[in-house]
Amino acid sequence: MRRLFPVTDVTDETAAAEGAAGREWSLAELAAAYAYPEGPAPWLRGNMVSTLDGAAQHEGRSQPISCPADMRVFGVLRALADAVVVGAETVRQEGYRPARARAGFAAAREAAGQGPAPAIAVVSASLDLDFSLPLFSSPLVPTLVLTGAGAAPERVAAAEKAGARVVVAGEGAGVDPARAVHALAELGHTRLLTEGGPRLLGQLIAADVLDELCLTVSPMLTAGEAQRIAGGPSVTLPRRFTLSSMLEEDGFLFTRYRRG
Repeated sequence: MRRLFPVTDVTDETAAAEGAAGREWSLAELAAAYAYPEGPAPWLRGNMVSTLDGAAQHEGRSQPISCPADMRVFGVLRALADAVVVGAETVRQEGYRPARARAGFAAAREAAGQGPAPAIAVVSASLDLDFSLPLFSSPLVPTLVLTGAGAAPERVAAAEKAGARVVVAGEGAGVDPARAVHALAELGHTRLLTEGGPRLLGQLIAADVLDELCLTVSPMLTAGEAQRIAGGPSVTLPRRFTLSSMLEEDGFLFTRYRRG
């Protein structure tokens, strides 16, 4: 892993000493590189991967366009978060499981007042979810389900019976992104991470609640008609984000952009 941006004298000296390949960073170094900003306000970051030609998935899954270094970053981002916000379709396609406790982050999470692992917060209007899955039946911390006030009562009851905590974050059937962020913050989850999918990320962008995007650029080409990292209606005016850091390993770029 090498730091390409921001460039400092330390960056140059490290690159010269380690050669073009760099070295594998420790979990502590990665955690420092991706630390959340200080402050009580909620901070929502997204973590996505995209190929050179803009595909966020291959054959419906993100794993084929990822790499071991990307998965290390994925794990660190989860370990830093209070809650991971994810769309119902992504839960179904990616076979989501509960977040696990990681020994390397146990002390840091305890010092930060966090639980042993982040809660998974599933966004679903229909609550068309398999509540027998481990995500709901055996999480380390209870899974949250974000839905609207108009959700079917029998599905709400099924979610609660399975042990999930249902959080109303919308007046109708759907979820209001800004209200969802506020509701999670009220539960003490201010360090938020979303892993998509593209439809959910598009909704968060449209609602202007995304504070940061951690984007892995995969050195692959897939062609086809795969989704981009964000879908749905376009915003009225493109939103400008500022590059805050860029790491590289094996041709993969690990970028971090914040609100401009």
